[in-house]
Amino acid sequence: MKKIFVPALACVTAYCTMMACNVNAQGGPKQEPLPKATTIAELAARYDSSKCMECHEEAHEEWEESLHARSILGTPRTAPTIITAIEKGLKKFPYSGVKDDSDITVEHLMICMKCHLPQLREATDDVAREIVATIRAWMKASREGDEDKAEELEETIASLNIGCMVCHNSMALIHKYVDGYPQRDTVYGTTEGEHDAEDFPKMAVAPALGEAILCGQCHGQGPNFELDHPSQCATLYSSYLFSYVAHGGSKTCQECHMKESGLGHNMQAYRDETMIEKALDISVEARSLFWRKNKKEGVLPLGVIDVSMYNKAGHAIPDG
Repeated sequence: MKKIFVPALACVTAYCTMMACNVNAQGGPKQEPLPKATTIAELAARYDSSKCMECHEEAHEEWEESLHARSILGTPRTAPTIITAIEKGLKKFPYSGVKDDSDITVEHLMICMKCHLPQLREATDDVAREIVATIRAWMKASREGDEDKAEELEETIASLNIGCMVCHNSMALIHKYVDGYPQRDTVYGTTEGEHDAEDFPKMAVAPALGEAILCGQCHGQGPNFELDHPSQCATLYSSYLFSYVAHGGSKTCQECHMKESGLGHNMQAYRDETMIEKALDISVEARSLFWRKNKKEGVLPLGVIDVSMYNKAGHAIPDG
């Protein structure tokens, strides 16, 4: 065991040292938080990606086709699932403090929103309740066939999303004690310099922007133990580390889902034919025969189908 463990430990130590001693990051001191948003509209405006579209039109158009652009709405399966989590989870948990929608707080919704809307931490509890009410109203309008109202409410829900400034600002710097904290006037990417935008006049380097760990913040390792009620949804990053990287894999999420796929910021998975072909090898063999079942039923025609699936992805399938 020692012959295997010691080199592995050395590799892990070298990797951690490399990440911790990165000198390229250009964060800064932790800033005082902005006043909390009090409405959906206010929170959506704070993270509105349309302001990036003028200069980054192609990336914006790609992003608009992604599920990041509707991270609460989903396919639109996600929004109703949030309501299910409330009805079948929060309202049934004896110590959650939630008996009615009026009891819901930001902390309650973080079991979903840690990944689906991490910026919700910048809003008041009233916004959490407004989100729930809006989803419920949208579901009701959809059931009743009120298409105009449903479309209007759907746009409101979709205005809250994982947009440009979630990845390129608020979650761009991971090792904050070394890299610093994201600065509100800065867009983080692969270069530094001036940035032609009134709200974000600076560009700076985010060391982990092209690394899988950036995605691992949401597409994570399992239970979110920092929450009062740890939830387990996405475990992709854990699977990637321990089933792919540990066996010699070296590609990042970004390499497969953005570069090799040609999808760019339209990061897709099972809904895209290219990604399906990259992820799975499927073979099907079929044969027919006649089988004598018993004296009463006699000889019956029988079909045998053998389906084999080989996972070529760098993580378990399916997952989130």
